[in-house]
Amino acid sequence: MRFFDVSQFLKPEQVQAPLPSSRQVFKRTFEIAMPSTVESVLISLISAIDMIMVGGIGADAIASVGITNQPKFIVLAIILSLNIGVTVVVSHRCGENDREAANRCLRQAWVISAVVSLILSTLAFIFAREIVVLAGATSEYADMAALYFKTIMVGNFFYSMSLTINAAQKGCGNTKIAMKTNIAANSVNLVFNYFLINGIAFFPTLGVFGAAIATSIGNFVAFVMSVMSLRHPDGFLYLQRHANWKFDRKTIKDLYNISLSAFAEQVFLRIGFFAYSKTVATLGMVAFATHNVCMQLLNLSFSFGDGLSVATSSLVGQSLGAKRKDLAIIYSKATQRLGNLCGIILGILMVLFRVPLMQLFTNDPTIITNGSNIVYIIALTMFFQITQVVTYGCLRSAGDVKFTALLSLISVTLVRPTLTWLLCFPLDWGLTGAWLSLFLDQFVRYLGSRWRHRQGKWVHIEI
Repeated sequence: MRFFDVSQFLKPEQVQAPLPSSRQVFKRTFEIAMPSTVESVLISLISAIDMIMVGGIGADAIASVGITNQPKFIVLAIILSLNIGVTVVVSHRCGENDREAANRCLRQAWVISAVVSLILSTLAFIFAREIVVLAGATSEYADMAALYFKTIMVGNFFYSMSLTINAAQKGCGNTKIAMKTNIAANSVNLVFNYFLINGIAFFPTLGVFGAAIATSIGNFVAFVMSVMSLRHPDGFLYLQRHANWKFDRKTIKDLYNISLSAFAEQVFLRIGFFAYSKTVATLGMVAFATHNVCMQLLNLSFSFGDGLSVATSSLVGQSLGAKRKDLAIIYSKATQRLGNLCGIILGILMVLFRVPLMQLFTNDPTIITNGSNIVYIIALTMFFQITQVVTYGCLRSAGDVKFTALLSLISVTLVRPTLTWLLCFPLDWGLTGAWLSLFLDQFVRYLGSRWRHRQGKWVHIEI
Protein backbone atom coordinates (compact mmCIF):
# COMPACT_ATOMS: atom_id res chain seq x y z
CA MET A 1 0.00 0.00 0.00
CA ARG A 2 1.28 3.46 -0.93
CA PHE A 3 0.08 4.73 2.46
CA PHE A 4 2.79 2.62 4.15
CA ASP A 5 5.42 2.85 1.37
CA VAL A 6 8.43 4.69 2.85
CA SER A 7 9.71 5.57 -0.64
CA GLN A 8 6.78 8.02 -0.77
CA PHE A 9 7.79 9.70 2.51
CA LEU A 10 10.70 11.73 1.07
CA LYS A 11 11.43 13.98 -1.86
CA PRO A 12 14.43 12.79 -3.95
CA GLU A 13 16.61 15.69 -2.76
CA GLN A 14 16.03 14.74 0.90
CA VAL A 15 17.63 11.29 0.60
CA GLN A 16 21.13 11.25 2.15
CA ALA A 17 22.04 7.56 1.82
CA PRO A 18 20.44 4.21 0.94
CA LEU A 19 17.17 3.86 2.81
CA PRO A 20 15.82 0.84 4.68
CA SER A 21 12.81 -0.94 3.20
CA SER A 22 9.27 -0.27 4.34
CA ARG A 23 9.35 -3.61 6.14
CA GLN A 24 12.54 -2.68 8.00
CA VAL A 25 11.21 0.78 8.96
CA PHE A 26 7.93 -0.50 10.36
CA LYS A 27 9.60 -3.46 12.05
CA ARG A 28 11.99 -1.10 13.85
CA THR A 29 9.11 1.23 14.69
CA PHE A 30 7.08 -1.66 16.13
CA GLU A 31 10.06 -2.83 18.20
CA ILE A 32 10.19 0.54 19.93
CA ALA A 33 6.51 1.46 19.83
CA MET A 34 4.96 -1.82 20.95
CA PRO A 35 6.44 -1.90 24.50
CA SER A 36 5.83 1.81 25.06
CA THR A 37 2.26 1.55 23.74
CA VAL A 38 1.54 -1.52 25.87
CA GLU A 39 2.98 0.32 28.87
CA SER A 40 0.88 3.42 28.23
CA VAL A 41 -2.31 1.45 27.56
CA LEU A 42 -1.83 -0.60 30.73
CA ILE A 43 -1.37 2.56 32.79
CA SER A 44 -4.58 3.90 31.28
CA LEU A 45 -6.40 0.62 31.93
CA ILE A 46 -5.23 0.48 35.55
CA SER A 47 -6.43 4.05 36.02
CA ALA A 48 -9.76 3.03 34.51
CA ILE A 49 -9.95 -0.02 36.78
CA ASP A 50 -9.26 2.25 39.76
CA MET A 51 -12.26 4.31 38.68
CA ILE A 52 -14.36 1.17 38.13
CA MET A 53 -13.51 -0.15 41.60
CA VAL A 54 -14.30 3.10 43.41
CA GLY A 55 -17.30 3.66 41.14
CA GLY A 56 -19.17 0.99 43.08
CA ILE A 57 -19.00 3.25 46.14
CA GLY A 58 -20.91 6.07 44.44
CA ALA A 59 -20.71 9.24 42.35
CA ASP A 60 -18.92 11.05 45.19
CA ALA A 61 -16.08 8.52 45.06
CA ILE A 62 -15.73 8.92 41.27
CA ALA A 63 -15.68 12.70 41.67
CA SER A 64 -13.12 12.50 44.52
CA VAL A 65 -10.64 10.54 42.44
CA GLY A 66 -11.30 12.57 39.29
CA ILE A 67 -10.88 15.99 40.92
CA THR A 68 -7.28 15.15 41.90
CA ASN A 69 -6.09 14.44 38.35
CA GLN A 70 -5.17 17.98 37.37
CA PRO A 71 -3.58 18.92 40.75
CA LYS A 72 -1.50 15.71 40.50
CA PHE A 73 -0.19 16.69 37.09
CA ILE A 74 0.48 20.24 38.24
CA VAL A 75 2.75 18.81 40.96
CA LEU A 76 4.43 16.67 38.27
CA ALA A 77 4.80 19.52 35.75
CA ILE A 78 8.47 20.28 36.46
CA ILE A 79 9.39 16.59 36.47
CA LEU A 80 7.55 15.93 33.19
CA SER A 81 9.32 18.92 31.62
CA LEU A 82 12.68 17.72 32.86
CA ASN A 83 11.98 14.25 31.51
CA ILE A 84 11.23 15.57 28.02
CA GLY A 85 14.71 17.10 28.09
CA VAL A 86 16.19 13.82 29.37
CA THR A 87 14.60 11.77 26.56
CA VAL A 88 15.68 14.22 23.86
CA VAL A 89 19.27 14.62 25.09
CA VAL A 90 19.79 10.90 25.75
CA SER A 91 18.34 9.93 22.36
CA HIS A 92 20.76 12.29 20.59
CA ARG A 93 23.72 11.06 22.64
CA CYS A 94 22.68 7.50 21.85
CA GLY A 95 22.67 8.35 18.14
CA GLU A 96 26.19 9.77 18.60
CA ASN A 97 27.14 6.62 20.58
CA ASP A 98 28.33 8.81 23.48
CA ARG A 99 27.53 6.55 26.45
CA GLU A 100 29.28 8.67 29.08
CA ALA A 101 27.38 11.84 28.12
CA ALA A 102 24.07 9.96 28.23
CA ASN A 103 24.78 8.58 31.71
CA ARG A 104 25.99 11.94 32.93
CA CYS A 105 22.70 13.46 31.77
CA LEU A 106 20.71 10.80 33.63
CA ARG A 107 22.64 11.22 36.89
CA GLN A 108 22.24 14.98 36.98
CA ALA A 109 18.58 14.86 35.99
CA TRP A 110 17.93 12.26 38.71
CA VAL A 111 19.34 14.56 41.40
CA ILE A 112 17.16 17.42 40.17
CA SER A 113 14.13 15.11 40.08
CA ALA A 114 14.72 13.97 43.67
CA VAL A 115 14.97 17.49 45.10
CA VAL A 116 12.06 18.96 43.15
CA SER A 117 9.67 16.04 43.72
CA LEU A 118 10.40 15.93 47.47
CA ILE A 119 9.66 19.64 47.89
CA LEU A 120 6.51 19.69 45.76
CA SER A 121 5.08 16.44 47.14
CA THR A 122 5.52 17.73 50.69
CA LEU A 123 3.79 21.03 49.92
CA ALA A 124 0.94 19.24 48.14
CA PHE A 125 0.49 16.93 51.15
CA ILE A 126 0.31 19.87 53.57
CA PHE A 127 -2.16 21.90 51.52
CA ALA A 128 -4.16 18.98 50.07
CA ARG A 129 -7.63 20.19 51.07
CA GLU A 130 -7.05 23.73 49.88
CA ILE A 131 -5.80 22.38 46.54
CA VAL A 132 -8.79 20.10 45.84
CA VAL A 133 -11.24 22.85 46.83
CA LEU A 134 -9.46 25.23 44.46
CA ALA A 135 -9.76 22.55 41.79
CA GLY A 136 -13.55 22.63 42.20
CA ALA A 137 -14.33 19.98 44.85
CA THR A 138 -17.58 20.71 46.66
CA SER A 139 -18.36 20.08 50.32
CA GLU A 140 -20.04 16.80 49.30
CA TYR A 141 -16.71 15.13 48.61
CA ALA A 142 -13.89 17.60 49.43
CA ASP A 143 -12.71 15.69 52.54
CA MET A 144 -12.65 12.38 50.68
CA ALA A 145 -10.74 13.97 47.79
CA ALA A 146 -8.22 15.61 50.14
CA LEU A 147 -7.47 12.29 51.88
CA TYR A 148 -6.98 10.57 48.51
CA PHE A 149 -4.69 13.36 47.28
CA LYS A 150 -2.57 13.36 50.45
CA THR A 151 -2.01 9.64 50.20
CA ILE A 152 -0.96 9.56 46.54
CA MET A 153 1.48 12.41 47.24
CA VAL A 154 3.36 10.07 49.60
CA GLY A 155 4.15 7.83 46.65
CA ASN A 156 4.69 10.73 44.25
CA PHE A 157 8.39 11.07 45.19
CA PHE A 158 9.11 7.49 44.11
CA TYR A 159 6.93 7.85 41.02
CA SER A 160 8.85 10.94 39.91
CA MET A 161 12.21 9.25 40.35
CA SER A 162 11.13 6.22 38.30
CA LEU A 163 9.70 8.48 35.57
CA THR A 164 13.09 10.16 35.11
CA ILE A 165 14.91 6.83 34.77
CA ASN A 166 12.33 5.55 32.31
CA ALA A 167 12.57 8.77 30.29
CA ALA A 168 16.29 8.13 29.82
CA GLN A 169 15.71 4.47 28.95
CA LYS A 170 13.15 5.46 26.34
CA GLY A 171 15.62 7.92 24.84
CA CYS A 172 17.98 5.07 23.92
CA GLY A 173 15.14 2.83 22.77
CA ASN A 174 14.84 0.63 25.88
CA THR A 175 11.05 0.87 26.00
CA LYS A 176 10.69 -2.72 27.24
CA ILE A 177 12.22 -1.71 30.58
CA ALA A 178 9.57 0.94 31.22
CA MET A 179 6.87 -1.49 30.09
CA LYS A 180 7.98 -4.23 32.51
CA THR A 181 8.31 -1.70 35.34
CA ASN A 182 4.80 -0.40 34.87
CA ILE A 183 3.24 -3.82 34.37
CA ALA A 184 4.66 -4.95 37.71
CA ALA A 185 3.79 -1.71 39.53
CA ASN A 186 0.25 -1.59 38.20
CA SER A 187 -0.33 -5.26 38.95
CA VAL A 188 0.62 -4.57 42.58
CA ASN A 189 -1.69 -1.55 42.53
CA LEU A 190 -4.55 -3.65 41.21
CA VAL A 191 -4.10 -6.41 43.79
CA PHE A 192 -4.04 -3.97 46.71
CA ASN A 193 -7.03 -2.13 45.24
CA TYR A 194 -8.99 -5.34 45.41
CA PHE A 195 -8.09 -5.98 49.04
CA LEU A 196 -8.15 -2.45 50.44
CA ILE A 197 -11.14 -0.83 48.75
CA ASN A 198 -13.67 -3.48 49.76
CA GLY A 199 -11.91 -5.01 52.78
CA ILE A 200 -11.30 -8.51 51.43
CA ALA A 201 -10.04 -11.19 53.86
CA PHE A 202 -8.34 -9.61 56.88
CA PHE A 203 -7.80 -6.22 55.19
CA PRO A 204 -9.85 -3.24 56.41
CA THR A 205 -12.52 -1.62 54.20
CA LEU A 206 -10.86 1.68 53.24
CA GLY A 207 -12.74 2.73 50.09
CA VAL A 208 -11.12 5.63 48.24
CA PHE A 209 -8.34 5.81 50.86
CA GLY A 210 -7.48 2.17 50.09
CA ALA A 211 -7.22 2.96 46.37
CA ALA A 212 -4.74 5.74 47.19
CA ILE A 213 -2.63 3.44 49.38
CA ALA A 214 -2.54 0.87 46.56
CA THR A 215 -1.36 3.53 44.11
CA SER A 216 1.48 4.59 46.43
CA ILE A 217 2.62 1.00 46.95
CA GLY A 218 2.65 0.50 43.18
CA ASN A 219 4.73 3.66 42.74
CA PHE A 220 7.34 2.34 45.16
CA VAL A 221 7.56 -0.95 43.25
CA ALA A 222 8.06 1.03 40.02
CA PHE A 223 10.90 2.96 41.67
CA VAL A 224 12.72 -0.18 42.80
CA MET A 225 12.43 -1.84 39.39
CA SER A 226 13.59 1.30 37.57
CA VAL A 227 16.69 1.52 39.71
CA MET A 228 17.43 -2.15 39.12
CA SER A 229 17.30 -1.54 35.35
CA LEU A 230 20.43 0.61 35.74
CA ARG A 231 22.47 -2.11 37.48
CA HIS A 232 23.57 -3.97 34.33
CA PRO A 233 27.18 -3.04 33.38
CA ASP A 234 26.60 -3.99 29.75
CA GLY A 235 23.58 -1.67 29.42
CA PHE A 236 23.91 1.66 27.61
CA LEU A 237 22.65 3.33 30.79
CA TYR A 238 24.49 2.11 33.89
CA LEU A 239 24.35 3.61 37.38
CA GLN A 240 27.91 3.20 38.64
CA ARG A 241 28.50 3.27 42.38
CA HIS A 242 31.49 5.61 42.18
CA ALA A 243 30.33 7.74 39.25
CA ASN A 244 30.81 11.50 39.18
CA TRP A 245 27.56 13.10 40.38
CA LYS A 246 28.75 16.70 40.09
CA PHE A 247 26.87 19.05 37.82
CA ASP A 248 28.66 20.21 34.69
CA ARG A 249 27.76 23.23 32.61
CA LYS A 250 27.32 21.51 29.25
CA THR A 251 24.93 18.82 30.49
CA ILE A 252 22.84 21.28 32.48
CA LYS A 253 22.75 23.65 29.50
CA ASP A 254 21.55 20.85 27.20
CA LEU A 255 18.80 19.91 29.65
CA TYR A 256 17.90 23.54 30.32
CA ASN A 257 17.51 24.44 26.64
CA ILE A 258 14.95 21.68 26.08
CA SER A 259 13.29 21.48 29.50
CA LEU A 260 12.68 25.22 29.90
CA SER A 261 10.46 25.41 26.82
CA ALA A 262 8.90 22.07 27.80
CA PHE A 263 8.16 23.55 31.24
CA ALA A 264 6.50 26.57 29.65
CA GLU A 265 4.38 24.14 27.65
CA GLN A 266 3.51 22.18 30.80
CA VAL A 267 2.47 25.42 32.54
CA PHE A 268 0.20 26.32 29.65
CA LEU A 269 -1.27 22.80 29.56
CA ARG A 270 -1.88 22.64 33.31
CA ILE A 271 -3.49 26.09 33.46
CA GLY A 272 -5.80 25.17 30.59
CA PHE A 273 -6.65 21.70 31.89
CA PHE A 274 -7.15 23.00 35.43
CA ALA A 275 -9.50 25.78 34.28
CA TYR A 276 -11.36 23.31 32.08
CA SER A 277 -11.79 20.75 34.88
CA LYS A 278 -12.83 23.43 37.37
CA THR A 279 -15.50 24.71 34.98
CA VAL A 280 -16.90 21.22 34.40
CA ALA A 281 -16.92 20.58 38.18
CA THR A 282 -19.35 23.50 38.59
CA LEU A 283 -21.93 21.60 36.51
CA GLY A 284 -22.64 19.39 39.53
CA MET A 285 -21.38 16.17 41.09
CA VAL A 286 -23.26 13.80 38.73
CA ALA A 287 -22.16 15.71 35.61
CA PHE A 288 -18.59 15.78 36.88
CA ALA A 289 -18.69 12.05 37.64
CA THR A 290 -19.95 11.44 34.07
CA HIS A 291 -17.16 13.63 32.76
CA ASN A 292 -14.50 11.67 34.64
CA VAL A 293 -15.77 8.34 33.32
CA CYS A 294 -15.66 9.76 29.78
CA MET A 295 -12.14 11.06 30.38
CA GLN A 296 -11.05 7.53 31.22
CA LEU A 297 -12.26 6.43 27.78
CA LEU A 298 -10.47 9.33 26.06
CA ASN A 299 -7.31 8.55 28.02
CA LEU A 300 -7.30 5.12 26.43
CA SER A 301 -6.84 6.69 23.00
CA PHE A 302 -4.25 9.08 24.38
CA SER A 303 -2.28 6.11 25.66
CA PHE A 304 -1.97 4.72 22.14
CA GLY A 305 -0.78 8.11 20.91
CA ASP A 306 1.58 8.47 23.85
CA GLY A 307 3.16 5.07 23.16
CA LEU A 308 3.71 5.96 19.50
CA SER A 309 5.01 9.38 20.58
CA VAL A 310 7.70 7.71 22.72
CA ALA A 311 8.78 5.67 19.70
CA THR A 312 8.85 8.83 17.57
CA SER A 313 10.97 10.69 20.13
CA SER A 314 13.48 7.85 20.38
CA LEU A 315 13.76 7.08 16.65
CA VAL A 316 13.78 10.71 15.49
CA GLY A 317 16.25 11.75 18.20
CA GLN A 318 18.62 8.90 17.40
CA SER A 319 18.38 9.59 13.65
CA LEU A 320 19.16 13.28 14.11
CA GLY A 321 22.00 12.45 16.50
CA ALA A 322 23.44 10.21 13.76
CA LYS A 323 23.03 13.11 11.23
CA ARG A 324 20.40 11.19 9.23
CA LYS A 325 17.66 13.77 8.68
CA ASP A 326 16.07 11.57 6.02
CA LEU A 327 15.55 8.73 8.51
CA ALA A 328 14.11 11.18 11.04
CA ILE A 329 11.45 12.22 8.51
CA ILE A 330 10.71 8.61 7.57
CA TYR A 331 10.24 7.44 11.16
CA SER A 332 8.08 10.46 12.02
CA LYS A 333 5.75 9.75 9.10
CA ALA A 334 5.67 6.02 9.83
CA THR A 335 4.43 6.63 13.38
CA GLN A 336 1.92 9.21 12.17
CA ARG A 337 0.40 6.66 9.81
CA LEU A 338 0.17 4.09 12.58
CA GLY A 339 -1.53 6.77 14.67
CA ASN A 340 -4.09 7.42 11.92
CA LEU A 341 -4.91 3.71 11.81
CA CYS A 342 -5.26 3.44 15.60
CA GLY A 343 -7.55 6.47 15.73
CA ILE A 344 -9.96 5.06 13.15
CA ILE A 345 -10.13 1.58 14.73
CA LEU A 346 -10.52 2.84 18.30
CA GLY A 347 -13.18 5.37 17.31
CA ILE A 348 -15.32 2.70 15.65
CA LEU A 349 -14.97 0.30 18.61
CA MET A 350 -15.79 3.08 21.07
CA VAL A 351 -19.08 3.89 19.34
CA LEU A 352 -20.10 0.26 18.95
CA PHE A 353 -19.52 -0.61 22.62
CA ARG A 354 -20.32 2.77 24.20
CA VAL A 355 -23.09 1.53 26.56
CA PRO A 356 -21.25 -1.56 27.89
CA LEU A 357 -18.16 0.58 28.42
CA MET A 358 -20.11 3.08 30.53
CA GLN A 359 -21.72 0.23 32.49
CA LEU A 360 -18.27 -0.98 33.52
CA PHE A 361 -17.81 2.16 35.60
CA THR A 362 -21.21 2.70 37.15
CA ASN A 363 -24.80 1.48 37.42
CA ASP A 364 -26.17 5.03 37.65
CA PRO A 365 -28.61 5.32 34.68
CA THR A 366 -28.10 9.10 34.35
CA ILE A 367 -24.33 8.75 34.07
CA ILE A 368 -24.67 5.87 31.59
CA THR A 369 -27.14 7.72 29.34
CA ASN A 370 -25.30 11.05 29.33
CA GLY A 371 -21.89 9.40 28.98
CA SER A 372 -23.04 7.24 26.04
CA ASN A 373 -23.97 10.41 24.14
CA ILE A 374 -20.57 11.99 24.88
CA VAL A 375 -18.82 8.92 23.41
CA TYR A 376 -19.71 10.10 19.88
CA ILE A 377 -17.61 13.21 20.47
CA ILE A 378 -14.82 11.10 22.01
CA ALA A 379 -14.71 8.84 18.94
CA LEU A 380 -14.31 11.83 16.61
CA THR A 381 -11.69 13.40 18.89
CA MET A 382 -9.56 10.24 18.97
CA PHE A 383 -8.36 10.44 15.37
CA PHE A 384 -7.03 13.98 15.75
CA GLN A 385 -5.72 13.45 19.27
CA ILE A 386 -3.56 10.41 18.49
CA THR A 387 -1.97 11.96 15.39
CA GLN A 388 -1.41 15.25 17.22
CA VAL A 389 0.31 13.54 20.16
CA VAL A 390 2.61 11.61 17.79
CA THR A 391 3.53 14.76 15.86
CA TYR A 392 4.22 16.63 19.11
CA GLY A 393 6.64 13.82 20.08
CA CYS A 394 8.50 14.27 16.80
CA LEU A 395 8.80 18.06 17.16
CA ARG A 396 9.91 17.84 20.80
CA SER A 397 12.54 15.21 20.03
CA ALA A 398 13.99 17.46 17.34
CA GLY A 399 14.19 20.32 19.86
CA ASP A 400 11.26 22.34 18.46
CA VAL A 401 9.77 22.73 21.93
CA LYS A 402 9.19 26.47 21.66
CA PHE A 403 6.64 25.91 18.93
CA THR A 404 4.81 23.15 20.84
CA ALA A 405 4.71 25.45 23.88
CA LEU A 406 3.27 28.32 21.82
CA LEU A 407 0.65 26.07 20.23
CA SER A 408 -0.34 24.73 23.66
CA LEU A 409 -0.67 28.30 24.96
CA ILE A 410 -3.04 29.24 22.14
CA SER A 411 -5.12 26.08 22.08
CA VAL A 412 -5.16 24.66 25.62
CA THR A 413 -4.72 27.77 27.76
CA LEU A 414 -6.85 30.16 25.73
CA VAL A 415 -9.17 28.34 23.31
CA ARG A 416 -10.35 25.41 25.44
CA PRO A 417 -11.28 27.23 28.70
CA THR A 418 -12.93 30.12 26.84
CA LEU A 419 -15.02 27.85 24.63
CA THR A 420 -15.91 25.65 27.60
CA TRP A 421 -17.38 28.59 29.50
CA LEU A 422 -19.22 29.91 26.43
CA LEU A 423 -20.71 26.55 25.48
CA CYS A 424 -21.55 25.42 29.02
CA PHE A 425 -23.18 28.58 30.32
CA PRO A 426 -24.21 31.33 27.85
CA LEU A 427 -25.28 28.69 25.29
CA ASP A 428 -26.39 26.30 28.08
CA TRP A 429 -25.06 23.14 26.39
CA GLY A 430 -23.79 21.75 29.69
CA LEU A 431 -21.46 18.76 29.58
CA THR A 432 -21.88 18.37 25.81
CA GLY A 433 -20.54 21.90 25.36
CA ALA A 434 -17.51 21.08 27.51
CA TRP A 435 -16.69 18.09 25.33
CA LEU A 436 -17.17 20.03 22.10
CA SER A 437 -14.62 22.55 23.34
CA LEU A 438 -12.20 19.69 24.09
CA PHE A 439 -12.65 18.39 20.53
CA LEU A 440 -11.97 21.83 19.04
CA ASP A 441 -8.82 22.17 21.16
CA GLN A 442 -7.52 18.83 19.88
CA PHE A 443 -8.38 19.80 16.30
CA VAL A 444 -6.51 23.11 16.54
CA ARG A 445 -3.41 21.36 17.91
CA TYR A 446 -3.67 18.72 15.20
CA LEU A 447 -3.72 21.36 12.43
CA GLY A 448 -0.93 23.42 14.00
CA SER A 449 1.44 20.52 14.65
CA ARG A 450 0.88 19.00 11.18
CA TRP A 451 1.59 22.36 9.53
CA ARG A 452 4.83 22.73 11.50
CA HIS A 453 5.92 19.19 10.67
CA ARG A 454 5.33 19.69 6.96
CA GLN A 455 7.42 22.87 6.99
CA GLY A 456 10.43 20.66 7.77
CA LYS A 457 12.38 23.23 9.83
CA TRP A 458 12.51 20.88 12.80
CA VAL A 459 15.15 18.61 11.19
CA HIS A 460 17.65 21.51 11.10
CA ILE A 461 17.59 22.32 14.85
CA GLU A 462 20.90 21.64 16.60
CA ILE A 463 20.97 20.19 20.13
